Amino acid sequence: MEKDTQQESQAAGISDTNTIVTDDTTVLQSNLFTDAATVITEPPDPLETPYPPLVRTNPLTDQSSLAACAIPYQQELLLRGQSNYTVTCFLSDLKMFSRFVGQETPVGRITKEQLTDWLMKLKFGNKGQTPAPKTMARRVTFLKNFFSWLAHEGIIREDPSASLVLERPLPPLPELLFEDEIQRLLSAAADDPRCHCLLYLVLYAGLKKEEVMGLKLSHIDLSDEQVPMITIHFAPSTGKQHRERRLALPAEFTTIFKEYQAKFHPTNELFDCTDRNLNYILGRAVKAAGIQKRVTLQLLRDTFAVRQLKAGVTPETLREKLGLSDEAWLESREKYRRLAFAR
Repeated sequence: MEKDTQQESQAAGISDTNTIVTDDTTVLQSNLFTDAATVITEPPDPLETPYPPLVRTNPLTDQSSLAACAIPYQQELLLRGQSNYTVTCFLSDLKMFSRFVGQETPVGRITKEQLTDWLMKLKFGNKGQTPAPKTMARRVTFLKNFFSWLAHEGIIREDPSASLVLERPLPPLPELLFEDEIQRLLSAAADDPRCHCLLYLVLYAGLKKEEVMGLKLSHIDLSDEQVPMITIHFAPSTGKQHRERRLALPAEFTTIFKEYQAKFHPTNELFDCTDRNLNYILGRAVKAAGIQKRVTLQLLRDTFAVRQLKAGVTPETLREKLGLSDEAWLESREKYRRLAFAR
């Protein structure tokens, strides 16, 4: 998909902008649509970001064209902390869709039938060039993202993408650990407080590898030793509404953590090593436990999620515990449901 996206992006030319300097203003013209010009307060600094940081636009209405929505939509994606890769993909999709329905088409006149026709043309229009399932899924995601933004802002009355079905390709389900395997793994790690600590953070808090690597000693709260807490901090660039989430661990984590401190003497980062070291530490415990399955930190996080659902935790609460955005949850919800309640 990355290769297809790069080719689309190069063809769209969306990573660059043209500036037209007048006597007292600078006009930013998006290469996404040749007629979408916007006045900004100062020229963008190309060394800081490829996208304009401050854009002043006229208010959008249901009579605004798709072209007029390009830069405001770009800004909305950036303000929500979307990665440059996602912004590039969605703007490329917007240009392709605009070519199909006409870039001067008012957004208030676009119908679900037009969205469906575009998707069908992409899927079946070019013989021998059928897009990958992930690419098609991304384009449906773009439509739902773009039109739900317009509806949320009151620019259009009804969201034509609301009833679109997102058909995501289902990857093979991972082979989770059984309960006896989990206990064998924990027992094998009991002599290594670093590995023991790592297992508890993933199996009982559901942290992903990047979050484990970002933990500092100051993020661990043992003020109540019976309810040890950890705080996961999000960078401002993620665009999340809340900058942190707090998770409780079993009471025995307090003892495990203190044993880890006494043996390894961490000073700032909880694990002062690379993620490869963590994989090696985990691998030794898996081997010692005699587990034949391929066990990774992501598999342990999946195991945590499924155990939570089986224990009666609601999907929304699980999403919050895992720290997943609504879009990321779409990728994971069905997988966890199938794993937890497979017949």
